[in-house]
Amino acid sequence: GRIALPVAGDDAAAKAKVMALVDELGFDAVDAGGLDDSWRQQPGTPVYTKDHDVEGVRRALGEASRERTEEFTATDASPGTFENPA
Repeated sequence: GRIALPVAGDDAAAKAKVMALVDELGFDAVDAGGLDDSWRQQPGTPVYTKDHDVEGVRRALGEASRERTEEFTATDASPGTFENPA
């Protein structure tokens, strides 16, 4: 009955540590693959900001589309700037 969080990474040992931390914080961790698959949890994807259980996270990751929606891209209101202050 816990909320699950996806964890993606290329370093298996580091990912295991993060997944253990997620568990200690009271969530179930779901291995979301390597960094090449991390796009599946970006803004606009079915898992982003949703309170799914383990099966729900796995399903949502599988339903993710590579199509970039409006939510997936920066806007004029996005934080940060790339301007040189000098």
